Amino acid sequence: MLRRLLRAVLVGPEAPQLRRFFLVGALAAGFQTALLGTLVEWGRVQYLLAAVVSIEITIILQYGVNNHWTFHTSRHQGWREYAQGLLRTNVVRGSAIPIQVGVLYALVSTAAIPYLIANGVGIVVSGIYRYVLDSRWTWQ
Repeated sequence: MLRRLLRAVLVGPEAPQLRRFFLVGALAAGFQTALLGTLVEWGRVQYLLAAVVSIEITIILQYGVNNHWTFHTSRHQGWREYAQGLLRTNVVRGSAIPIQVGVLYALVSTAAIPYLIANGVGIVVSGIYRYVLDSRWTWQ
């Protein structure tokens, strides 16, 4: 499976789109992790609640970048189409929140992994799920 994914990123027909999606995702992961740390450390928000809030804010930002750059050939234009796409990506990414937060909680509570590192693992685990659904449904 890993070999197939790497080949798709490098030479497959969806390679440019997949690379853009991963780049946007990597930048968003950094932003989300920084926001999570800020909410927990400075805002004194419980880490699981802070994770959900930071994920949702990142979902909205990522949608704008992905719509404009990653999926530019099937970009949502106009307020109605943009709002429908934002709703769809929220369904996709919102359904990934339990995956990401579940991984975060499991790693923190059972393996004593620091929450920011565990969050990164949760992002990676839920990332493939999000790409498949976003590319096939949000920007069909």
